[in-house]
Amino acid sequence: MTTTAAVPGRGRMAELALYFLRLGFLGFGGPVALVGQMERELVNDKKWLSKEEMRESIAICQSLPGPLAIQVGIYVAWLRCGFWGAWLGGWCFILPNFVIVAALGALYVYLGDLQPVTAIFYGVSPAVIALILHSCYRLAKLGMEDWLQWAIAGVCLVVTVILLAEVALLFIGAGIVGILYYGSIFKRTPATLPIVVVPAAAAPIAPVATGSTLGKLLLFFLKAGSLTFGSGLVIVPFLEQGLVQQYGWLDERQFLIAVAIGMISPGPVVITATFVGYLVAGFWGSVVSTIGIFLPSFLLVLIVAPLLARHRENANVQGFVKGAYAAAIGTILGACVLLGKIAIGDWLTVAIGAVSLVALFRWKVSNPLLIAATAVVGLITYPLLQPAWVMVK
Repeated sequence: MTTTAAVPGRGRMAELALYFLRLGFLGFGGPVALVGQMERELVNDKKWLSKEEMRESIAICQSLPGPLAIQVGIYVAWLRCGFWGAWLGGWCFILPNFVIVAALGALYVYLGDLQPVTAIFYGVSPAVIALILHSCYRLAKLGMEDWLQWAIAGVCLVVTVILLAEVALLFIGAGIVGILYYGSIFKRTPATLPIVVVPAAAAPIAPVATGSTLGKLLLFFLKAGSLTFGSGLVIVPFLEQGLVQQYGWLDERQFLIAVAIGMISPGPVVITATFVGYLVAGFWGSVVSTIGIFLPSFLLVLIVAPLLARHRENANVQGFVKGAYAAAIGTILGACVLLGKIAIGDWLTVAIGAVSLVALFRWKVSNPLLIAATAVVGLITYPLLQPAWVMVK
């Protein structure tokens, strides 16, 4: 199926901007919910796209590295209003989330040494681990199909936890294995690629932006934005390695808080970059980090997506996607292990994490509601358990 971008008019561009501003502000629930909402509103209500066009948009963007919901939004905006419409719609989608998370970053920087703030994240941190595990389960259920994908995931899990290896190498290696096994090099039977919708301290010091720091932030998040294959959660191990171990911009507790902010705010998990940028270099750090994490998505959608639309049925392309998808599952599980060592340090955090996981699977509690409940638990219990919590690394 071939699609062409429409020629935009002023009214159409304004309508596009208003729609994605609203979606970005109210877009809770992760990539599955956001993409489902776009399909419902843009196909059934607004009639901007046909059902087939929307399905193709999802399938193409699922084959690209990057946060799925943002990329589907950019692609839909491109179909609706062309090249400039893609830039307008994409940044309008991101803007409300940027404002919210940058404001949270400012509050944390200037209030983070207060006991209530620390208490909140005492309760929230184990819930974040539960959220990651639940998201990983949904990803695995949607896209893991056979023993080889699980074997790739297992290897990536071990490598992530033990060796802290470069995530990019894991994805490239897994993609090559996928090409060799699923592709057409050694056999003629083509692989099938289903349409898969994939989903998400020490007292701070007021950050100071310098040219060197801003440049490092931009380059770091440009790289990170090119590695989010399968889900925004995939870059958690990469971010932890770079932000905590390589540059020392954050300690482990601050990093976990940043991940929590990304998961509970509207929009994709990778908006964590905005929060990190504010902690490292203030407002301009948040701007630079946000541009860095999302710019690859615009370039991939506008340059690579039209090519994928023509070659998506190629068995070798599908094989690479399946191998990289399995690597995503393994690295997310590895991130759970690494972050769990930080978040869970006493009997109560174990209980919070376990109850949160049960609530997510049994009652399908929304992310904001779960975080609010565990924040209240933290506020109530932290004063009673403060000595034990302080000892947690």
